[in-house]
Amino acid sequence: MKKSITFIILLGMAVSLFSQNTVDPLFPVKGFCINAPSTGQVDRFLKFVNEELATRGVNTLLLLVDYGYRYQSYPQLRDKDALTKAEVKKIVKACRNNKIRIIPQINLLGHQSWAGNLNPLLTHFPEFDETPHVKMPEKYVWPNPDGLYCKSYCPLHPDVHKVVFALVDEICDVFETNAFHAGMDEVFYLGDDKCPRCSGVDKAELFAGEVRKIRDHLALKNRELWIWGDRLIDGKTTGIGLWEASYNYTYRAVDMIPKDVVICDWHYERPDQTPVCFAMKGFRVITCPWRTPATAVIQAEDMARWRKYATKEMKPRYYGMMQTTWTSPERFMDGFYGIKKEEEQTDTQKQDPSKNPWDTFRAMYKRMEELEKEMK
Repeated sequence: MKKSITFIILLGMAVSLFSQNTVDPLFPVKGFCINAPSTGQVDRFLKFVNEELATRGVNTLLLLVDYGYRYQSYPQLRDKDALTKAEVKKIVKACRNNKIRIIPQINLLGHQSWAGNLNPLLTHFPEFDETPHVKMPEKYVWPNPDGLYCKSYCPLHPDVHKVVFALVDEICDVFETNAFHAGMDEVFYLGDDKCPRCSGVDKAELFAGEVRKIRDHLALKNRELWIWGDRLIDGKTTGIGLWEASYNYTYRAVDMIPKDVVICDWHYERPDQTPVCFAMKGFRVITCPWRTPATAVIQAEDMARWRKYATKEMKPRYYGMMQTTWTSPERFMDGFYGIKKEEEQTDTQKQDPSKNPWDTFRAMYKRMEELEKEMK
């Protein structure tokens, strides 16, 4: 009899322990998005990873690398402060030790220029330019007669993917990752009327075709594709607008791309409910705040509520939260630790100091921790 009771107690303890170890996390992705550090700044960044990201349970680091790595395939595309392979391996090791998944990003399709400057791809391969007739201004202003925000490459150029996929493969290999973020946000130049290849082609088909092409290339090595979600939202019907959603009809591409693409849904000033739309379409979706703490807190609460009350089919699609920063690690850490100089602040931060990514990061992760405790 005593042996039976002991066995039952031990069995109960084992079941309890198993249940604790297999509990479904409230936020499967607890992410942090930031520019890759420049060469020579890696050690300070890794101290931040160890002391601030790991301690908050961050499990996903989206590094905006672009041309900030010393590529071997096309060395002419390197930034001057690009990371060395040895520095990347230090980042990989630190993240592995902290159980943080690294996802590198290179902006594909759009964001091939910024303000008055071309990015390296179109500088060295001008034939890839979707709108070569739009010249870069000496002084950039928005709005402008050309509707220039950022340049795009032509997705139908026969040689463009040979170059960009070489960079994608190289960056995924060096970061030892099974996922890649292709950006693809704020694409305003697409299917231009003067493009000899894609003039007159449905813009949704063009956008979806590029997503599929990137996704299929990554799948050859069992890697998954992540993208920003704004081009897949109807900006006019929703009233969300042309920045966080699409005015050029690319939103119809949401029904033309594979469901294993992970959508990073960004809304910065208002907690729009678009993750529900993506989840209902069959995508895993991550909510991505930036600089408004109160909005980020609501977004975390929304994500927790959706997962709590979702069907078993929908629940895995509410994939988590990711803080975006849109600045360098050096600048973010200066702000985070309170050593940011007044002259380095943006106009928005000078007008409203409460709007910044470091306080948003603190507030979001604090609320996520509270929600996790409440849900236990």
